[in-house]
Amino acid sequence: MQHQIPSIFMRFPEGRAKALTFSYDDGLHLDRRLIQILDAHHMKGTFNVNGGRFASEEEYNENLSTQRMTVAEFCQTFADSPHEVAIHGYSHCFMDTLPPSGIAREVLSDREALEELLGRPVHGMAYPFGAYNDTVVRVLRECGISYSRVVNSSLSFDLPRDWLRQAPTCHHGNPRAMELAKQFVEMNVYRDPQLFYLWGHTFEFAQNNNWHLIEEFTDYMAGREDSVWYATNIEIFEYVRDFGRLEYSADCSLVHNPTCRTLWLALSKQAPRSIAPGETVKLF
Repeated sequence: MQHQIPSIFMRFPEGRAKALTFSYDDGLHLDRRLIQILDAHHMKGTFNVNGGRFASEEEYNENLSTQRMTVAEFCQTFADSPHEVAIHGYSHCFMDTLPPSGIAREVLSDREALEELLGRPVHGMAYPFGAYNDTVVRVLRECGISYSRVVNSSLSFDLPRDWLRQAPTCHHGNPRAMELAKQFVEMNVYRDPQLFYLWGHTFEFAQNNNWHLIEEFTDYMAGREDSVWYATNIEIFEYVRDFGRLEYSADCSLVHNPTCRTLWLALSKQAPRSIAPGETVKLF
C-alpha cells in the first residue's frame, strides 16, 4: 500500500528557517567602518568591488565619503576576512550597453584582478548601476558567475528563483526597512526559508549623515543566532545549490546527501533534521 508523502522543506544550517545578508558596492574606504559594525554584531556581508577602480596612493585624498580603497587597503581588509568579495564590473560601466565581448572582458578582468589579490575564486556579482539585460545574464553564466544582484527592491523575503537576477529585500535607506526587519523577526516560518537581503553604498551613510540607520538595523537583528543564519551572499547561494543536489528514493522515504556539506530539512511540522555529507537518512 502506498503511503502519503509529507512536504519537505529546506532549512538553513542548524535547522534555522531565516537568513540575513548584506551587499555593499564599489569597494569604498568607508566599507571598513561598515565591516566593523558587522563584526561587532557577528554578521557577514558581501562587498562588490571594481578591480580596475582602486585608488592610487597619489589619488588618495581627504574626501573619505567617496574614496575607494587602495590595493593595499583592500588586501589588508579582506585577506583573512569572513566577509565575501564579489565583482562589480572591472570599470563600473553600464554593461547593458556593451557587446558580449565587452561584457565578458568586464567580468573576467574583474574576476582575475580580485582573485589575484585574494588568492581565492570569486563567483558573485552585483550589476553596476543595476543595469543588465538577457545578453548580460547569458555572458555572466558563461563566465562562471553564480549569482548577481539587481537594485530593485522586492520588499519580500523570498529566495531568488533566478540567481542572476537576484532582487534584494530593500536598500538601507528604504523608509520601510525597520518595519520589514520587525516583520522578518516576528514571522513564523512554516514552509520555505526566508531571506532578508539589505544593500547599499557606504558613501550614502556619510553623505546623508545617517550611519544610525545601519546601527539601528544591526542592533535589532543581532543576537538571533538560534533562528537567523548570518551569511554572505555566496554562502547562501552555495547552500541552496547543494540542497538541490539531495537524492531521494522513489517514495521519498530515503534521502542521500552526495555533497560535502551538512544539509538540513524539515518534514511538515516536524523538527528540522540534518543529513551529513555522504549520509543516507530514512525520513519516514
